[in-house]
Amino acid sequence: MTDSRANDNSLKTETSNNSGFIPGDDTWTQWRNVFAILTDRMTDEGKEQFRIARDTRNEAADCKRCEDQRDYLLQFSPVIRFMSDSIRQLGGNLSSHNIYCRRCTSRKAGGFDPDYGILLCANEMKDQSHLEDTLAHEMVHAYDHLRFKVDWSNNLRHAACTEIRASSLSGECRWAREFFRRGQWKLTQQHQECVRRRAILSVRARPGCKDEAHAEKVVNEVWDSCFRDTRPFDEIYR
Repeated sequence: MTDSRANDNSLKTETSNNSGFIPGDDTWTQWRNVFAILTDRMTDEGKEQFRIARDTRNEAADCKRCEDQRDYLLQFSPVIRFMSDSIRQLGGNLSSHNIYCRRCTSRKAGGFDPDYGILLCANEMKDQSHLEDTLAHEMVHAYDHLRFKVDWSNNLRHAACTEIRASSLSGECRWAREFFRRGQWKLTQQHQECVRRRAILSVRARPGCKDEAHAEKVVNEVWDSCFRDTRPFDEIYR
């Protein structure tokens, strides 16, 4: 005879958080979660739980794919090779030993630390092109750190300037990426608006920034000189 109380407890466990997310790694549970998302029966909290569980489950495969793509780009990507050479000329060295592929819990694509190198968030990489843009972005930060002695901790103008340059030069604001992936459909001033938007978001996230208005003010103060500065490139070409 089946114990109805056990079934009731199991059902309560599945639905107790009211988020619509059901824990479990088996295929049937995964399909139930996907169906809940597609039918809009999962809350934002549940979707985040689903993403965390998926990223944890796929961590080894995501990191392996990220490392393979990283190594390929270091060898064959024109923009990554050019940035690597430019950084080397300033006394720096970025390669597979200090460009790390890791699972990230925050929803970002990567980061640069002057003491450790570059972080690529393997679970956030959509494809090799996305990884290339992210790596190029962080390499611009590395170049700026060596070339301009960026004060990362205390100077928001420095942070704004390097974010403007990184978004402008990395290729992440090129028209096709904005149009097809981010739904930004303007045909004029699209590149500039993308760079400005992403720079403001980055500055806003820094501890010394008061609010979005403060971030926008700082970005505007350095915009003209930093957007025009395309070093080490001759021009914006991506």
